[in-house]
Amino acid sequence: MIDLHCHGALGVTFDHPDPDGIRRAAGFHREAGVDRLFASVVSLPADRLAPQVSLLAGLVDEGVVDGIHLEGPWLAPGRCGAHDATTLRDPSPAEVDAVLEAGRGHLRMVTLAPERPGAFEAIRRFVDAGVVVALGHTDAGPDDVRAAIDAGATHVTHLFNAMPPWRHRDPGPVPVLLAAAARGEVTLELIADGVHLADETVMAVLDLVGPDAIVLVSDAAGGTGLGDGEHTLGGVRTRVRDGVSRVVRPDGADGPIAGGCRALPQIAARLEPLLGAEVVRVMSVATPARVLG
Repeated sequence: MIDLHCHGALGVTFDHPDPDGIRRAAGFHREAGVDRLFASVVSLPADRLAPQVSLLAGLVDEGVVDGIHLEGPWLAPGRCGAHDATTLRDPSPAEVDAVLEAGRGHLRMVTLAPERPGAFEAIRRFVDAGVVVALGHTDAGPDDVRAAIDAGATHVTHLFNAMPPWRHRDPGPVPVLLAAAARGEVTLELIADGVHLADETVMAVLDLVGPDAIVLVSDAAGGTGLGDGEHTLGGVRTRVRDGVSRVVRPDGADGPIAGGCRALPQIAARLEPLLGAEVVRVMSVATPARVLG
């Protein structure tokens, strides 16, 4: 079982500078049944990004995690979700080269918003370096999405979440991404934990594109494995209540969903009665393996 998109557990996220904490968080997911685990890092300031990638590269060498996924900082401010909006920025050639160097070949995937200036150049540079480029946290319209796929993007970070909804006269990215997945051009992440997406939505996407185009991910945040309580994600204050993680707004109210609270094997287990064991196996084993090449 392969989790391409996981942020942590047991009060620790993979943006944390403490390697022992990261080892504990990764160990939680290993014990839950994840065979290959990729450390997803939320948007970080420029002075922290490359050092964190370097730290995680060392943990890949140790076998603690199997690769690095940068979810940002090249995201749309209006779709930042649980990311710190003050850290978002355009991708620059210098920063792209810096994270590639820091990753030492262990940077396996990046998520970016294709409408940001410099995004297409960054896509081509990452793809040339063997990194999977995912589109996500975006306000892009159909033209930018199509152009990003033509530039080399082959994956989609948590379809529907952190992007405009599909409206019949203002369709946004979703129908373009679904059509591209049906043609085999991209693969689509789904957070099928019963919180991020309705089960009917998951089943509809499955009917449209088939399991070979879908990757189940956990998007598990630091509160995973701990129950209700307060945590942080990339410096953003979050709170788990009744098994749902959300950003805590400045006034103390609940904000956007802030990652998941289940390990991938738990998500797979809840889907098996709905979809069947073999379909779930394809989406949690075979398709993510294909994403990685």
